[in-house]
Amino acid sequence: METVTGRAIGFVMLLLVAALARASPVNDVLAQGARDGAAPAWAIAVSTPAGWTRDCCTYARAIGVDAVLYQGEWSGKPQRVMVLNVWPRKLPSLAAEVLADRKHYLQLDPAGKTASFAVRNPDMACEASVYEGGDRIDDVLVFCDPGQASGIRLSWSMSFDDNDPSRRALLDAFMRVVVASRYQSDPVSPAHVD
Repeated sequence: METVTGRAIGFVMLLLVAALARASPVNDVLAQGARDGAAPAWAIAVSTPAGWTRDCCTYARAIGVDAVLYQGEWSGKPQRVMVLNVWPRKLPSLAAEVLADRKHYLQLDPAGKTASFAVRNPDMACEASVYEGGDRIDDVLVFCDPGQASGIRLSWSMSFDDNDPSRRALLDAFMRVVVASRYQSDPVSPAHVD
């Protein structure tokens, strides 16, 4: 593992604390997808933190992701936006997803620093990566695997300016969303998605 600076260690600590403060599960579908070959239709449900806006169909589509959560007005900037991506599983394991992403990140930013750790989502295996960029923007990215039968993997990500004074509160909200995210296979009825 690369040497991790104090800023990244602070990220790790904040994420661990937030993971312990798990939100109560609510069947609140944020994004969904149709059957794709052998993979069943799916839905990702999570309650939205107070003061955050859910979007699957306007801004999320415009930037090519499955859903976003954001506060205030949509700015078009990646900072302070929770991003949900879902894709068909191709790599053999969750660890392979994390390693491929880390390799790609370090190719783009050889001076970047990385750290990773497990996240305790009770319904699926998840692993977080913290990226400290040379661009003074830090990213947290959590990959999750709902299991072989799902045919998919998903990720939650969020970017921060490295000196953002609201980082702790934002990370707490982010981790509550990650640990409360629920995969649903073959949703029976079309769910309302904001």
